[in-house]
Amino acid sequence: MVRRPALPLIRLGEPDQRLASQLGIALGVAFTICFVTGLLSHAIQDPPSWFAWPSRPVQLYRITQGLHVATGIVAVPLLLAKLWSVYPRLFEWPPVRDLPHLLSRLTALILVPTAILEVVTGGLNIARWYAAMPFSFRTTHHWTAWILTGALAVHLAVKLPIVARALGRAAAPDPRRRGVLAGVVAAASALTATTVGQTLRPLAGLGILAPRRPSIGPQGLPVNRSAVQAGITAAARDPGYRLRVDGPRHLVLSLADLAARPQYTVSLPIACVEGWSATATWTGVRVRDLLDAVGAPPHARLRVESLQHRVSSILPAAHCRDPLTLLALRIGGEPLHLDHGYPCRLIAPNLPGVMQTKWVRRLVVLT
Repeated sequence: MVRRPALPLIRLGEPDQRLASQLGIALGVAFTICFVTGLLSHAIQDPPSWFAWPSRPVQLYRITQGLHVATGIVAVPLLLAKLWSVYPRLFEWPPVRDLPHLLSRLTALILVPTAILEVVTGGLNIARWYAAMPFSFRTTHHWTAWILTGALAVHLAVKLPIVARALGRAAAPDPRRRGVLAGVVAAASALTATTVGQTLRPLAGLGILAPRRPSIGPQGLPVNRSAVQAGITAAARDPGYRLRVDGPRHLVLSLADLAARPQYTVSLPIACVEGWSATATWTGVRVRDLLDAVGAPPHARLRVESLQHRVSSILPAAHCRDPLTLLALRIGGEPLHLDHGYPCRLIAPNLPGVMQTKWVRRLVVLT
């Protein structure tokens, strides 16, 4: 009887383990920042009962969401390099050696598709290519992030001894490993430099790959949804337009009535979930003055309803009473462009752009 020789156990060499560990740490840091800032954005838009988001500092959401998108973009070359570095392990024999190895392989089976799905859907979102996603982006992106993070935590726990050994030993110079790391750093740096300008205005000139240019659009601001797309052109231009403010008392105000009330000017950014942000000068009526006019209690929230069908947002109490929160009528000293929310729109500090409701028709006090 002829005995077959045992198949050799395929293992990555020490330099390769060191490279995979370094890439894994970098990817883990990027995913962690991306996860925390993304979770924060989700909580702001759909807050649980215990969550409270402040109105100050006014730039905070701009920073957190800018970090979210920037680290998501940086994760692309890191993920590709990490997959390349561990690709030989997919064909190891035997496929399972012990319990830690089994957990490592099972979590890898979850990590690879969820990481790819998370990066791809995030890229489609900042490009606003929703036709390529026949599902809810927010729901899918949110829950995929939780699955990815859970699998990553287990995977890191299993791999920690290997990572510690690989990084703890002095490694001989390896030109290939250095070349890979240099290439990844160069790719990540180039992607950051050519996209972060949509958040950092001083770098806007370098943003040749940025999905949005913050200065391009009516009155120098981008538009995510135009009045035509929203289907509100006729209603917004209607001379009979009236704003309703419903609380303990009620107000019905024409555009002329709003313009006759005390006007205030503030400088605030619009910071969108797609990562772009831009600062503008807004003029209008303080929301807190309208709340006082209808006798709203100090800790009331506000539902802001749009002329656009079934579109509204909930304004937290802290923002309702912040003197920077306006029902804006003008931008840069000019009447609002129709695509920016004419006849009036909400502008509040430290909130996502999706919550800065345009074409406001009604304010409802919530107690």
